[in-house]
Amino acid sequence: MTRIKRYSPLVVLFDLGKLVRNSFFFVIYLYVIKAGSASLFIKYGRIVFLLAVGWTFLSIIYKWFTHKYELDHQSFHLYKGLFSKSEQTIPFSKIQNVNRHTSIFHRMFNMTSIHFETGVKDEGSTIKFDVISQTEAEWMETYVKNAGRSKSAGLRHEINDEGLKVEQQYCTTENPGVVIPQEDPNRAIHFESTKKDILKASFTSLSFFVLIPLIGSFYYKINEIFHLEDSTGGLFKQLISSWWVTTILVIILIIASAGFGIVRTHLKYGNYKISSDSSHIYITRGIIDETAFTISKEKVQAIEINQSMMKRLLGLAEVKLRSAGKLNFGEETLETSTLYPFLPINKAYELVSDILPSYTITQEMIRLPKKSLWVRILSPSWFWLIATIVLYYFKPVIWGVEQAWIVLSAALLVCILLARLLNFFHTSYVMNGQFIQFKTGALTTSLFVSKREKVIEVKMTRNIIQKWLGLASIETTNRGKPVHHSSVEDVPVELAHSFFQWYANRKNDIRVE
Repeated sequence: MTRIKRYSPLVVLFDLGKLVRNSFFFVIYLYVIKAGSASLFIKYGRIVFLLAVGWTFLSIIYKWFTHKYELDHQSFHLYKGLFSKSEQTIPFSKIQNVNRHTSIFHRMFNMTSIHFETGVKDEGSTIKFDVISQTEAEWMETYVKNAGRSKSAGLRHEINDEGLKVEQQYCTTENPGVVIPQEDPNRAIHFESTKKDILKASFTSLSFFVLIPLIGSFYYKINEIFHLEDSTGGLFKQLISSWWVTTILVIILIIASAGFGIVRTHLKYGNYKISSDSSHIYITRGIIDETAFTISKEKVQAIEINQSMMKRLLGLAEVKLRSAGKLNFGEETLETSTLYPFLPINKAYELVSDILPSYTITQEMIRLPKKSLWVRILSPSWFWLIATIVLYYFKPVIWGVEQAWIVLSAALLVCILLARLLNFFHTSYVMNGQFIQFKTGALTTSLFVSKREKVIEVKMTRNIIQKWLGLASIETTNRGKPVHHSSVEDVPVELAHSFFQWYANRKNDIRVE
């Protein structure tokens, strides 16, 4: 067992940086915008703000002094408290995935952050090291990954104060005393983003539209503080009153938006790499803020292949791996891990086959029977009914048309029926051996694939109309945070009965050691 360690002192600086960032808005509002205000609300607001900042500062110092950790051969041990002490033990077997994020702050000190995610919902289920050395993070991740292998292989290994000693090992040049297990030499790279991929992603994601609201929001806030319109005498309004000035400004804005979108996408998806070895999948991305994600293949609960309307037009797809643990990519918290959001559809299927050869995606799926369409057409839309009642009550006049509410109600009904029609044509299903596949959606489609052994619950429901027409709705439940439900509606009732029989054979897939 390693000795009990205190977290890096840089954690204090890291948390103080977050405190400054979170306090910025309140400082601007209380001490800049309302600098001369004599309001009691502002006066007491400043007092409460200072007390909150002081309390948070002391909490950061107290947390660093009282929180410690250690690892043994099977678990993390987390300690906290000064007078009332507590210990939390989290076995390595509970860890679903590992996330690493290296921000500008971390780069300045040659550090990184690493989070070990579990499938437990309880608070404190994530093991966080917000600031840790690159060497120790690499050692810790590799050791946790290899601990299960060593145990299953019956190997013995030894941990001392400086690291892990095994047969395959190497020492880092930065710290020769720290020994790190050798990573799998058979790791294969499946995808690396190119300039073409980044350019395609920037326009597919419509990220260039982000600049316009950012400029508007920035101008509004600056004008609110410094009253630019009053000080410039309405200069901006005079400029845009000229058509040629307006044209030039629009062209500049379009070019700037496109450039901003490309740069933003490049910083986010640049250096995107997907690789895997015999047991794990690795995803890395980012130029300035680097993020790395690791998931055990056996922890993958399901695969999702999503296509928006634009992605379908361009032949692209987004492949996601659903796991029981929560995933963090920097500031983003996700329930699924995106392999890459803008893969060509054929490449997406090929990538899944290469990374998870144990999964099979069936191209030919079974469409819904025609009578399923009648269920969707005849089912009442409560949204349309409530919207129509609201429109009838207010009876808005649009472009001088007094009966515009009737037109709006009819248009809404047509949109709802069209969405149901598209959903009918896009819905399909198949049960292929131990695999089940659902495809659903209207404007956006989603293909869901899961193994029978990963499904923890199944359900069938039938309403009155479905009973008349011999139809049913089926649903699967997979582990997740929160639990994930996937369903397909209006399938033949015979399929629903076969669905239950298919799940009953799950006992043949579960192996008890």
